Amino acid sequence: MRYRTLGQGLQVSALGLGCMPMAGVGASMYGEASYEESIATIRRAIDLGVTFFDTAEIYGPHRNEEIVGDAIKGRRDDLVIATKFGFRIENGGIAGVDGSPANVRRACEGSLKRLGVDVIDLYYQHRVDPNVPIEETVGAMAQLVREGKVRHLGLSEAGEATIRRAHAVHPIAALQSEYSLWERDVEQGILPLCRELGIGFVPYSPLGRGFLTGQIRSRSDLPEGDYRLRDPRYDDGNFEKNLEFVATVMRVAERHGVSGAQVALAWLLAQGGDVVPIPGSKRRATLEDSMAAAELDLTAADLEELGSSAPVAGPRYQETAMRMVRL
Repeated sequence: MRYRTLGQGLQVSALGLGCMPMAGVGASMYGEASYEESIATIRRAIDLGVTFFDTAEIYGPHRNEEIVGDAIKGRRDDLVIATKFGFRIENGGIAGVDGSPANVRRACEGSLKRLGVDVIDLYYQHRVDPNVPIEETVGAMAQLVREGKVRHLGLSEAGEATIRRAHAVHPIAALQSEYSLWERDVEQGILPLCRELGIGFVPYSPLGRGFLTGQIRSRSDLPEGDYRLRDPRYDDGNFEKNLEFVATVMRVAERHGVSGAQVALAWLLAQGGDVVPIPGSKRRATLEDSMAAAELDLTAADLEELGSSAPVAGPRYQETAMRMVRL
């Protein structure tokens, strides 16, 4: 495993592990997950040199943090545990965004208990609350740093103006946003701004929610209840067009004798030393395949071919979710 630095000296493995598939937003977000295999996957990641683990209060809700906490017992040292807050949770579901100082503290206290840790290494605001000034939210997060409950602060899917205002209150170590071969909008303004301010970039969904692996050849390959069946890029019509996009990834993979997932992740790693993708996995087999990307060096010709491939069909989210990003 190779290592990189986010923001103000936060050293992490070049690839982190996105733990959301182990218990996402609602049941069966990426199909059923086994508790035992999830625990084994996290521990195998540690054995492979992965130090960066990503979870969130709303995954489950709560259950995902508990799984991560169970898995890291006795192995906490040298790990970077990242979690996220930013929603009201009522009756076991999401009841809207909430960036209030009171919710910042409530969520942090709960996450610390579920994770079984004394301090959260990287604490993100999961989604910006348009009704609460970012200065108030980050001010409350900064107070947690002063109290020793949090080490570094992060934002997720924030817009450029919000990032600047937040960073003026307290240094932001990392921005987490979607970024991959088939979602590159951040290159236009968000990523350059992060580099201007010295903020690390953590791409989520770096494999296009599984599409870039080349293993999903039809909608019927997805289990019943999988939320991707409602993903616009998986819709009939868009799905077939996007298979053509994935064909480029698979051509490069074949040349190197590796998987499509490794190519997609290696492309992201090649975008800069401040980029740390967090591919999600709930099984050791997929984890091991993805983490091998840290050692894959693509050629300039590979990068050119991948970067100039045909555009992706369909928006990345449905309309409701799109209204919650870039605020």
